[in-house]
Amino acid sequence: MNVLTSHSTHDAQEDMRNRDIKIYLNGDLVHRDEAKVSVYDSGFMLGDGMWEGMRLYHGKWAFFEEHMDRFFNSCKAVSLDVGLDKEGIREALAATAEANGMTHDVHCRLMLTRGVKAKPFQHPGLSRSGPTLVIIMEHSKPVETLQSKGIRLATVPQVRGLPMSQDAKYNSHSKLNCVIACLQAEQAGADEALMLDPHGFVNTTNACNFFIVRRGEVWTSSGDYCMNGVTRQKVIDLCRNNDIPVFEKNYTLYEAYGADEAFLTGTFGAQTPVASIDGKAIGSGENPVTRRIRALYKGLIQENIREQGGQI
Repeated sequence: MNVLTSHSTHDAQEDMRNRDIKIYLNGDLVHRDEAKVSVYDSGFMLGDGMWEGMRLYHGKWAFFEEHMDRFFNSCKAVSLDVGLDKEGIREALAATAEANGMTHDVHCRLMLTRGVKAKPFQHPGLSRSGPTLVIIMEHSKPVETLQSKGIRLATVPQVRGLPMSQDAKYNSHSKLNCVIACLQAEQAGADEALMLDPHGFVNTTNACNFFIVRRGEVWTSSGDYCMNGVTRQKVIDLCRNNDIPVFEKNYTLYEAYGADEAFLTGTFGAQTPVASIDGKAIGSGENPVTRRIRALYKGLIQENIREQGGQI
């Protein structure tokens, strides 16, 4: 039997400490083996919830305010009561980090669902006991091959849909759309999926935002049909502030195939180079613009940590 070897934008170095982490579950801190939610929980039953991914550097959460703005805006849009304000979330994060002795190179997945349902049916009104808040933190560093090897993408038939079906701007627990795309890419022999928008323009991958570089210009999608990622916006801002031409626009696979460079953005991997799309090698592999942006982004994180009082 063939065993699929994982290679994705979220591949992390193995860290044995993660086997004994404590998970935040509705105010309690419990060993990962004991962290359980009800089968009646809205997140398990329906994917009814929102989440946020963040990274901890030198005891501070990078771009905390931006992540909280997205999280609270998403929850408000679907009438999901967080139960805490931003400072309450910050305190829960601090308690979880302290319980695990974590200060640096830590990845967090903050998850909120509508909570336990009275009956196993769809209506939100059946979630009557309050939300379920879970915080998972792991010691987590990207594997080196993400930079040296890059990611192979395959264009897939699964698209990012229209905002009135399920707006891709939600960081929702309902990720089936992206899971299907990822499966299609793996079945095509690639690492991850390159997804188009409903009009056939290049949009995003199943897990990250997507950029190309053509003749020194950085292009990304219009943002109408993708998760408007925090890292995505930081890259756009860095380009504008450092005289790197950057455009949010519609473009097709023709331009993507002929790009000099391509890279993905996300909180975990920052900027990850793309090696190929549909079997076509992208550029020479030197990636000078990507490397410059990656260095600028690293400096931006350090600046943000210092602004929060962190020692680097």
